[in-house]
Amino acid sequence: MAASSSVVSVAAAAAAVPGVSTSADFSDLRDIKKQLLLIAGLTRERGLLHSSKWSAELAFSLPALPLSELQPPPPLTEEDAQDVDAYTLAKAYFDVKEYDRAAHFLQGCNSKKAYFLYMYSRYLSGEKKKDDETVDSLGPLEKGQVKNEALRELRVELSRKHQARGLDGFGLYLYGVVLRKLDLVKEAIDVFVEATHVLPLHWGAWLELCNLITDKEMLKFLSLPDTWMKEFFLAHIYTELQLIEEALQKYQHLIDVGFSKSSYIVSQIAVAYHNIRDIDKALSIFNELRKQDPYRIENMDTFSNLLYVRSMKSELSYLAHNLCEIDKYRVETCCVIGNYYSLRSQHEKAALYFQRALKLNPRYLGAWTLMGHEYMEMKNTSAAIQAYRHAIEVNKRDYRAWYGLGQTYEILKMPFYCLYYYRRAHQLRPNDSRMLVALGECYEKLNQLVEAKKCYWRAYAVGDVEKMALVKLAKLHEQLTESEQAAQCYIKYIQDIYSCGEVVEHLEESTAFRYLAQYYFKCKLWDEASTCAQKCCAFNDTREEGKALLRQILQLRNQGETPSTDTPAEQLTNLKHASSPQL
Repeated sequence: MAASSSVVSVAAAAAAVPGVSTSADFSDLRDIKKQLLLIAGLTRERGLLHSSKWSAELAFSLPALPLSELQPPPPLTEEDAQDVDAYTLAKAYFDVKEYDRAAHFLQGCNSKKAYFLYMYSRYLSGEKKKDDETVDSLGPLEKGQVKNEALRELRVELSRKHQARGLDGFGLYLYGVVLRKLDLVKEAIDVFVEATHVLPLHWGAWLELCNLITDKEMLKFLSLPDTWMKEFFLAHIYTELQLIEEALQKYQHLIDVGFSKSSYIVSQIAVAYHNIRDIDKALSIFNELRKQDPYRIENMDTFSNLLYVRSMKSELSYLAHNLCEIDKYRVETCCVIGNYYSLRSQHEKAALYFQRALKLNPRYLGAWTLMGHEYMEMKNTSAAIQAYRHAIEVNKRDYRAWYGLGQTYEILKMPFYCLYYYRRAHQLRPNDSRMLVALGECYEKLNQLVEAKKCYWRAYAVGDVEKMALVKLAKLHEQLTESEQAAQCYIKYIQDIYSCGEVVEHLEESTAFRYLAQYYFKCKLWDEASTCAQKCCAFNDTREEGKALLRQILQLRNQGETPSTDTPAEQLTNLKHASSPQL
């Protein structure tokens, strides 16, 4: 047995189980299960409940171990034995959130486990006091004045211990959290990387590191341990950085090696599809996840976003009622209810529920962003700006907050501000056509027409979600009297909206047919002009123009006018195809 005096020192979590290594190899799932069960226990003992839950869920997805292979808990050291009474009492106080009381009884303890709980209790006590002060004031000015007073003292003590190499993996994790809270990001990243080397099984350290990585370049320069946990980290960070193809490949690999029953992986795949707006696929996976884990609350706010986008009112209502029965005081539940009221256009009620979510967790990203959207709907731009800025403060990678700020400043007619925020949103979502169209509109307002054209064309090239990029590009060509290019854009637009097979009313359809009718009329292409003019007659706003043009064409034909052959033959074929009877 691994009866070492430093059970939780360098690589101790792995060493505590005979024959267990944390290599990147997935060939021995039994060893991996032993590691997960071990770390679930170690994190639970230290009050790191989210990490414990993550490890336990992942262990549950793997095949059960026979009795002969189940490991006893790591043996106590001499220091653990001396502190066992104080630790047991303090842990009881800690579990009922009496953090100051827990810390008081742990003073002077020497074991690593008791020391961690002592420092962690002090940290959580400071956080609780800060949250209590901010619970009734969520504005940025009030929030900025409230600090966790314990952070500076904790930093000094943990720094001293760190320099003396007295911190184990859990201590390093807490030191990193304190540094992050003090906005010492570079130092925090270094400490979290060290924590992953010392204790690679602790998911909390990986997750904290993930929250500090802002782009793929930063990721390249990190010296991470070569362990199977790194694969979960990379899959997660790829999802966060919107590198969805790479993330899905990682998750598929994890499923293939034996984690197919993991509800965590299934939910992450659903979130990945949500991020690339593959709504049908994401909805399908979430529905399967609900059958597999009906009382799950994590990620259900993301599921509600999808139901909202699809306007699935009854399904969203059922989800909201169901989550209320499970736990009405969870941030995800409040966000789901907020989405439900938003879908019913009850924006004041929706904003109230997002505020409730933030009282439960002031750092909950989704609630800040969604509250910003509601304030936008209520035309309260100053409150929307505050909410979006809070979202960015929580996570600078939230493209929705940057995009929301751009939209808010657009309403305020401040195009230079818009440009900055839309650029940030585009950097985070380079292949999202909505960001590119918004950027193009900004450039247009600033009379930077070359850049605007590039944005619209790029939006079309990456797959225009709202089918508006070509129309905007055509109008820009029209404005610059580039009639042939404008006509080509309108032709492509007409082809696209009819080739998708959806019977949807497109507001700019009549505009496209009107321009093409006039364009072909000028080119003396009577057949094509006549076809487009007939299409104009199907729309209220262009009916009279269409009829007038048809009369002119008939008159000119009777006078014996000959058609021109200036326009390329391919263009004519395309238009005839787009204007076929199926339209």
